[in-house]
Amino acid sequence: MDKRKEANMRVKNNITKALFHLLHEKSFSDISISELIRTAGVARISFYRNYNSKEDVLVTLIEDVLENFRDTIDLDETDYYIYENIYKSFEYFEEYGNFVLDLYQFGYGSILLEKLNRFHEEIAGTMPNGSIERYKLYMYIGALFNTAIMWLQNGKKEDVGSIAGIFCTMCGISYMK
Repeated sequence: MDKRKEANMRVKNNITKALFHLLHEKSFSDISISELIRTAGVARISFYRNYNSKEDVLVTLIEDVLENFRDTIDLDETDYYIYENIYKSFEYFEEYGNFVLDLYQFGYGSILLEKLNRFHEEIAGTMPNGSIERYKLYMYIGALFNTAIMWLQNGKKEDVGSIAGIFCTMCGISYMK
């Protein structure tokens, strides 16, 4: 990776960490861009080179994580409701657990859920609004999201394989133990 990209990634990472640090101290609306860039140790121009607003920091991070996730799942299957993809989903929830819980606890879980909805719609392709498959997709996403939140809040007592297996069993998805 070239040095400019590495520097830009470092700037984005510093801004994201600073925002979450500040969110532990005050509400989102009370955080100014000036305070955010001061805490991140970056220049104002660096912030605006990457983001349009504070909200954009959250949205961009979610989108970046989901794009990275897209590269790990098996999209060659005609049905992506398979154990392997569910397992990988829980791996990602585990990896980004602090971020997910912070978003959820700060009242921004709906942003994450909406991005998950859009992400899965892109993968699934075009479906009529009232189709059974579209309902199935949204039930799957909601169940996955809620299960992951509960699992994270409970301290991830079950390992990834166990929670993925429980999820599959409850959703009627077959898998090999």
